[in-house]
Order: sequence, then C-alpha cells, then structure tokens
Amino acid sequence: MHSYLLWATPTLVVALAIAFLKWNATRAALLGLALTVPIAFFTGPIPFSLDKLAESLLRGSWIGGTIAPYILGGLLFWRVASSKHALDDADAPAAELDPHARRRRLFFACFLVGPFAESATGFGVGMVGTVMMLRHLGLAPRHLMVFALLSQTFIPWGAMSSGTLLGATYLRVSPTDLALYSSVPVASLMLLWLTLFWATLRQANENISLAECGWELLWVAASLASLVACTYLLGPETALLAAFSPLIIVRYLVDERPNGQALRQRAIACLPYGLIIGWLAATRLIAGLRDWLSTLVFFRPFPDLPMLLPLMHSGLWFLVAALLTAAFRKRTHTLKGEIVASWSTGKQAVWTVFLFAIMAEMLNKSGIAQGLAHGLFAALGPDAMVLTPVLAGALGIIANTGNAGNSLLLPPLSTLAAQAGISLLATGAVVHVSGLALGFFSPVRMSIAAKLSHGAAQERSVYLFLLPFALAAFAVMTCFAWLSTMQTW
Repeated sequence: MHSYLLWATPTLVVALAIAFLKWNATRAALLGLALTVPIAFFTGPIPFSLDKLAESLLRGSWIGGTIAPYILGGLLFWRVASSKHALDDADAPAAELDPHARRRRLFFACFLVGPFAESATGFGVGMVGTVMMLRHLGLAPRHLMVFALLSQTFIPWGAMSSGTLLGATYLRVSPTDLALYSSVPVASLMLLWLTLFWATLRQANENISLAECGWELLWVAASLASLVACTYLLGPETALLAAFSPLIIVRYLVDERPNGQALRQRAIACLPYGLIIGWLAATRLIAGLRDWLSTLVFFRPFPDLPMLLPLMHSGLWFLVAALLTAAFRKRTHTLKGEIVASWSTGKQAVWTVFLFAIMAEMLNKSGIAQGLAHGLFAALGPDAMVLTPVLAGALGIIANTGNAGNSLLLPPLSTLAAQAGISLLATGAVVHVSGLALGFFSPVRMSIAAKLSHGAAQERSVYLFLLPFALAAFAVMTCFAWLSTMQTW
C-alpha cells in the first residue's frame, strides 16, 4: 500500500498544486516531474538508470515536439488570417433582430462559430468570438457567461486535435480510430449541452419554440455526422474545420442574408481558411499526392512512437499558411509581433505537453504506471475502469486541459485495460472525452467567461446553475466507463 501511494504522489501533487496553490499547469507539471525522478530511481518496480532517464527525456521531447506545431501553428495562422477581420463585423444591432433572429444568432455563435475558432487555436479564442457576436444583444452577464462557455463544448478532439494525438500516442493506436470511438460519448454529451443551451434561453427569457429546438437538434446531428465523416476521411487534425466551414457558410447565408458587398468582404476574409482546409484535404484524399508527401521526408527515431511526416503535418502547414497569408496581404511587417504574441499565448500549453510527456515516459520506463495498474486491478478488478471519468474529469477541471489526464492516466490505464481484456479504444475514449468535456467547468474557463462578459461577481450563481449539468456529465461518462467493462461498447 505504501508503494502505491508513493507512486501516485506525482500525479496527486500536480492536482493539489493547481487546485489549492493556484499554480498554473506548467509550474505544477514541473513540480510533478521533479518528484517523479527520485521516485522512479529509488522505488520503481523496474530498475531506473541514468540511461533510462535520458531515454525518457528524449522520448517525451519527441512526443511534445510532434504536438507543439499544432498548437503554435493554429494560433499564428488564426492571428494572421483574422488580422483584417473581426467576428462582430456581421453583428446587427439588437433592435434589428426579432426574437427568432436572436435565437438563431445565439445558436450560430455557441455551436458553430465558437467551436470553429476554438478548434483552430484553443486558449479560449472560441469564447472571445462568441461574446463578440452576442455582446450587442443586451444579455445579462450570467447568461452571456453560459453562452460563452457553451462554445467550448463542440470541440471533441481538442484544439487542432492535440489531445486526441496525445492520447493515441500513449495507447499506441491510430488518432483517427480514437477520435471515431470517442464520437459515441461525444454525441451523448451534445444532447446534454443542447439541453443546457435551452435551459439558459428559458432563464434569459429568450424565444422558446419547439420547432426551433427541433431544428437545432437536427443542426447538431448534421454537424456531428459531418465531423465524423471528415474525421474518417481526413484524420482528426483538421476535421472540425473542414466539417464546420460549409455549415457556417450555409447558416450565415440563411440567417444573415447578406448583400453583395457584405458577401464579398466575408469571402475575402475567409479565403485563407478555405485554401488551407482545401490543401490539407487534398493531401489526405489524393492518393498520389499523399504517398509522395509521406515518403519524401520522414523521421522515426523511436519505432513505437508516432513518425513525423513534416509534409503531412497540419500544424506545420498552418505555419506556412500564416506566412503566405501575411505576404499576400502585404503585412509581413507584423509577423514578428504576431509570432511573439502567439508564443506568449501558447507557450504554457507547449511546455505543459513536453513536461507531462516526459513525466509519463518516466512512469512507464520505471514500471510505476504498470505497478499502479496491477494494484488497481488486484483491488477492484475490471470495475476500476468505472473510476476513470472521475479521475480524468477532475484533472480536466483542475488543469483546464484534457492533456493532463491523457498523459498521467492513460499509461497505467492502458495496462489495466490489457489485463482486464477491455478495449484500448474504449479506455482512451472515456479518459479523453471525460477530461476534455468536463474541462468545461474549469475555474480558469469560468474566470475567462466572467471577464469577457463583465460578470466577475456572478461566478458563484453560474456555477450553481451549471451544477446539475456537471453531475449529469459525470454520470454519462461513468455509464460509458461501465459499458466498456461489460464489453458492450
């Protein structure tokens, strides 16, 4: 028992440092890594030498290095491509919107534009876009806060799918397979988030119509179907961007009915997005081009870790697209500032991915991850999997990211799943979706929503309103965890 508690100490310390000391995820991960080193050296079930320490550092750095360009590339491209385009350009004053138009604007911002922006960048950009679209509607701050948070729900693979890629790396499975498997619990949770949207509309005294509810349900179903199809064809990295682009265009044309000039301006502003999405789709769908780019340049220093294909890497192409967009718009003089701003925004996430990846590799190489899995299986058997939503969800809420749960929980849980004969994909889907979806209730996101909505004094009332939905989300994911132990999912 003493050994198990000691082995779990780095993970527990990370959670406690974020929850009670209010440390950011990078600082807490650094502390967790510092604790992991002596614990691995002196208490690990497998002898941990300096060679293994060096190997863990290299392997973790490789994992972080393959994921970091997704974070920084998406951020830089968004900043450059959006520099001459504000989301509120299409805003109409509240007085010009009838109750039905207000309702459609709310749905459009929360479930299409917000997720699109967040998927490309992360870091709450979706909330910024959503608030910009809704701020003229005269909503009470507590209601605007909920609508801003709802923009964070329809991003099942994580920003630029970094969470899915990280989870797939630890499970040694295909990112596409993990994303497709995760779509089952994601669909269930979307019904919950749509219910929250309707409840907020009612509380805000907005138009409530059963017919409109039915249309919104169909839109969510169509969005999910499009997302799954694009994930299957293109992989998870740019699937949401490709899936939501045509839906946003159709919804914009139907809802806003822009004149010719407004339509031309919007088309010019969105052209960089269309071009990069089209190019990335071509690199996945055209067999000859895909094969040529995949074999021209590649790096694989570790046979059991993902290969780096620079010419197939979406994050690197987003970096190229940012440079080309700046050159085309004759704004190369702003590039230095945009790069600095992108690094300033994304550096914490990048360092966190590196630190958690190195920490996870040390836990694996020292046998601690496997030892924890053996202990859990001996104590609870397959039912230990039922605890995963609580653990992953708690880490998601505390750290405001699903990457913490993926890095710290998947190594031991993959061993546990193998022992119990449980699907690795089901295990990964439960951990990934729990951490990502329940991060919706993170105090960090709440504080961002409050700041954007001028509702700093109303965080407690918003949390009380969200509490039933948080409990329901935990219950939904616990059901999926239980189903995974029954071999029925």
